[in-house]
Amino acid sequence: MFVKICGLSRAEHVATAVGAGADAIGFVMTRSPRRVTPERAAELAAEVPGHVLTVGVFRGEDPETVRAAALASGVRAVQLHGRHPHADFTALKDLGVTLIRAVDAQADLRCGAYDEDLLLVDAPHAGSGERWDWGAVRGRASGRWMLAGGLAPGNVRAAIEAAAPWGVDVSSGVESAPGVKDSRLIEEFLRSVRG
Repeated sequence: MFVKICGLSRAEHVATAVGAGADAIGFVMTRSPRRVTPERAAELAAEVPGHVLTVGVFRGEDPETVRAAALASGVRAVQLHGRHPHADFTALKDLGVTLIRAVDAQADLRCGAYDEDLLLVDAPHAGSGERWDWGAVRGRASGRWMLAGGLAPGNVRAAIEAAAPWGVDVSSGVESAPGVKDSRLIEEFLRSVRG
């Protein structure tokens, strides 16, 4: 099971996530309590070993803004959250990074439909930490797709059983307060998934 820990902003939490076995680490470079600058993302990404995917997360920015931030931060993947048009993914294809399309369950749930490499299916209100009907996407999402939205150490196993995703993504579910990660919860989340 592929695991992405998103919204990291402190080196200690990056180290915890890597040490606990995360496959990907997300740096939010858009409007959010978890926002980091591309320069800060570059500092954090420099501490991440090559086998862990570093992801720059964007929502609503135009492709040129995304491109500049991705190049400045050195992330190896770009996640476009929300209803970005197919053209935005096409415009970023030449960056040579992994492209992730993050949408709610009402969107086209075929991984690759927008030329993306990975798909992320999130709650209707992305980033809210709200639980939703994970089972509603079972059998509808295809390819390499991650489940997100309302996941936490105590419910991620049930969510995996309900939706049967290829991977999972968590942010607020491993926080002690909005935007403040908790190393113990990061470790618990990974143990729960891999347990």
